[in-house]
Amino acid sequence: MLVPTVRRTWAPRGETPLVRHSYERTKISAISAVTVSPRRRRVGLYVHLHQENISQTEVEYFLRDLLRHLRGNVIVLWDGASIHKGAELVEFLRSRPRVRVESFPGYAPELNPDEFVWSYFKAELANGRPETIDELMSSLVALTKRVAKSPRHLRGFVLGSDLPPFLSS
Repeated sequence: MLVPTVRRTWAPRGETPLVRHSYERTKISAISAVTVSPRRRRVGLYVHLHQENISQTEVEYFLRDLLRHLRGNVIVLWDGASIHKGAELVEFLRSRPRVRVESFPGYAPELNPDEFVWSYFKAELANGRPETIDELMSSLVALTKRVAKSPRHLRGFVLGSDLPPFLSS
């Protein structure tokens, strides 16, 4: 959102840091996936950013794009969000035998490596104050590119989750 996330920061003693901004609730919605190769040697990050709310249509488009980039069978782990349900999406998944969907338990962000991605992104963007949605989008794109090129970060997101330790070998 254009309303900045405020986090604790450093400042000279006695000088409270101020983050000045206009109160505009314009936002960017994101859909993303942390991927792990079958051989457990490569991790990846795929992100789609939208200036509108994400619906089943965007989820389907994201999955299509993901399938274009990944070979072999794909296991998708996702939460129970309403955008992950619906007749069109069920039909799309039924017609893609390469994809198997597994759902996380009702509320289990600690199992989802993607939650660690967005916690990291929010921390990196904290105390910033983009003036426009385009400026926020540019910051998100640059951050996404930087993190996607960092196997250390991506492995950390997976290892930081409470998933079974399949990457630790």
